[in-house]
Parts: sequence; C-alpha cells; structure tokens
Amino acid sequence: MGLAIGAGTDVAIASAGVILASDDPRSVLSVIELSRAGYRKMRQNLWWAAGYNLISVPLAAGVLAPVGFVMPMAVGAVLMSLSTVVVALNAQLLRRLDLRPEASTAAVLDRQDLAVR
Repeated sequence: MGLAIGAGTDVAIASAGVILASDDPRSVLSVIELSRAGYRKMRQNLWWAAGYNLISVPLAAGVLAPVGFVMPMAVGAVLMSLSTVVVALNAQLLRRLDLRPEASTAAVLDRQDLAVR
C-alpha cells in the first residue's frame, strides 16, 4: 500500500493508494483504524445478508405453503428492500469513528496494553 502526504510531490500523490491530507504521521494509524473498521462492517453486513437470505428465500419460495402460509410477493419485495436499508444503515455507523490522529494513537496504544496483559 502506498501512502503520500498531500503536500508531497505530484508523482508520489499520483502513485499512492492513500493520500493523507495532513502532514501528521500519526494519520497513518487513522487509515489503519478505518481499514479495520471497514472490514468489520463488511463481515457484519455479509452475515446479515446471508442470514436474511437463508430465512427469507425459502419462505418466498413457498416452503411453508403446505401448512397454509404463503408469503405475498409484495411482502417479499418490501422485506428485500428493508434488508438493503439495514445493510446501508449499518455501514453508515462507520461515520461514528473518531479518526483524529490523537484518538487513533490512543486506540492503538490501548490495544497494545490489552495484548500485553
């Protein structure tokens, strides 16, 4: 992964995968924190979607029709839309991250303290 500082050369900025807006090297920890949080959210959303589909697809296909439960198509469409909304809202929780360099440094140090104990 390439990192560049926004005040760096044009070549460095063009070839970097991540461009830091500030020239504070602690911002690298913020990028790592965002990456970890994004990966956690992707896993949460994957599990949510998989669990939802494992339950709702058989219901929509009529698995419970022999016992008298038939899901109307409109209900299935609304539930599918609701699933998309839940995944999107869960991803929006990433906005709560405190990505200031001071906060990221403190979070990394706290994790190291827990690992040592």
